Amino acid sequence: MSVEIRPVATSEERRAFLRFPWKIYPSSYPAWVPPLLAEEKKRIDPEVNPFFEHGSVELFLAYSNGDVAGRIAAVENTLHNEFHQEKIGFFGLFESVEDQEVANALFDSAAEWARDRGLIALRGPANFSTNEECGLLIDNFDDPPYVLMNYNPPYYVDLFENWGLAKAKDLLAYSVRHDEFDDRRFARISRLVERSQHDLRVRSLRMKQFDKEVELIRDLYNLAWERNWGFVPMTDAEVDYMAKALKPVVEPDLAMIGEIDGVPVGFALALPDINQALHHLNGRLLPFGIFKLLWYMRRINRMRIITLGIQEEHRRTGLDGLLYIKMFGNGRRLGIDFAESSWILEDNELMNRALVKMGFVLSKTYRMYERALEPRPAIS
Repeated sequence: MSVEIRPVATSEERRAFLRFPWKIYPSSYPAWVPPLLAEEKKRIDPEVNPFFEHGSVELFLAYSNGDVAGRIAAVENTLHNEFHQEKIGFFGLFESVEDQEVANALFDSAAEWARDRGLIALRGPANFSTNEECGLLIDNFDDPPYVLMNYNPPYYVDLFENWGLAKAKDLLAYSVRHDEFDDRRFARISRLVERSQHDLRVRSLRMKQFDKEVELIRDLYNLAWERNWGFVPMTDAEVDYMAKALKPVVEPDLAMIGEIDGVPVGFALALPDINQALHHLNGRLLPFGIFKLLWYMRRINRMRIITLGIQEEHRRTGLDGLLYIKMFGNGRRLGIDFAESSWILEDNELMNRALVKMGFVLSKTYRMYERALEPRPAIS
């Protein structure tokens, strides 16, 4: 079997790139949630996605005997490399038939592209940064992914590792049923807050001041997460782009701002799991998908806690617990029965311990992989 790799150059090739996952998933992996094709088209469009203001992407398609058999995006995130003083290339949007030769050809092409740009390692998957979907699912393939989380077939693990990719970091997902929550621990947290020498308060997002609230969350996010592995500060344009995309599904009582003595120092953001609705749309809103979306949105009973960040000097005040108390109380009122907190770095001991104590259980593991790139031989 011959495998040919082509950089995506034409509108027809872009359509093939976007549509390829439908060749892998629908009949074999019912847990897969088809992405909205319109949003995926925006993702890879340099005229629309602000990531391209500081990053470069090359899309590749693999052809086997004339048919599309796989895809990959090779990524240079200059903002990441400047922030971390690294020379890392990334890959994302990987999909492949179950064939090592196809996967090898895709990875080889991404690696060659990265080497050409002076990068010394390839890391991923990331679509296109750690602020978006990232990590390869390595367990629990029967449970549909929560909103903005990856999903892939089990055989991808072998395709990755057989090419020489090795674990860089595991990203953990914890889940809980609302009726399994440890309310006694919440009561203890409430007493701790009451005894605090500070005025600890939590409020919901103010949708009438949405732009100002987004600016506040951006500043808190960049401050609270800057020391985390893989963190990349979001530019103003990226924050605005993401906020615009998420605003229609934001539930203000699941987006909480934490204040100490009247000063915002932390936040928690959960989203209703819109994947429960998207699962029925097959990637299209038009002409009838919008009606299905509205119908199934009313039946959402899961939420994903996307991020919880508190400025470092305030992390042992009990504010984190108070944010969870308020968020889960609001979730119950909104008919939420299940929650996932994802993703958490495997070595974030403080957060991992806190989630377990509150009744969460480890439910999924997503793995970031990396492989050093061999330098080009010197020309004699």
